[in-house]
Amino acid sequence: MTPPMNAPSAILFDLDGTLVDSLEDIADAMNHALGELGHPPHALEAYRTLVGDGARELARRALPPEHTRDIEPVLARYKDRYHRHPITKSRAYPGIYELLTTLRERAIPLAVVTNKPHEAAVAIVDALFPSHTFRVVLGQRDGVPHKPDPAMPRAVLRELEIASSDAWFVGDTSTDMCTARNAGLFAIGVTWGFRARAELEAHGAHAIIDVPAALLEIDPARVRGL
Repeated sequence: MTPPMNAPSAILFDLDGTLVDSLEDIADAMNHALGELGHPPHALEAYRTLVGDGARELARRALPPEHTRDIEPVLARYKDRYHRHPITKSRAYPGIYELLTTLRERAIPLAVVTNKPHEAAVAIVDALFPSHTFRVVLGQRDGVPHKPDPAMPRAVLRELEIASSDAWFVGDTSTDMCTARNAGLFAIGVTWGFRARAELEAHGAHAIIDVPAALLEIDPARVRGL
């Protein structure tokens, strides 16, 4: 099927807070890690602002400021726990499966670009989505700058052989909007994730949607300021 005229040549998605509601599994793993070292846990809602910039930054933010020496021990325990329990409570957001099905029917290449550790990202995508939904899944790896650095989305676009000007990036945080802008992608914010609309607006979202199906109605040529 030929994509409609306003369709992108590829769409890159963030994972946590965009495709998957993974907050409880992340919170459980980090609170477990903190508890093993005698640090207090955080309420689930607190993790909406703690997450978004990779596991190491999550560990730093979760620790009391006077205990930054424990970043590495907490990080190791978090990764071990999360690796063993990545999808106990995580689920795709309502409407995501239907959206992805439609996009694939329109022959639009899809990819995942996330600051979640790469192995965990692949495991979650494999468990929650049909095989071959995404052409590429790329998570955080040692030696590769994470979002908002444009390195990861640019690597994905090279693999797909698609120009950044022809692709969209969909995410739920300021990190995602900055990533899209830094890589020259059309930035689409979603409000069903971990952060508020105001944050997405303040960090350069070209468009903001409230439900997954609304992605199908976006026409970049009609967005003011382009």
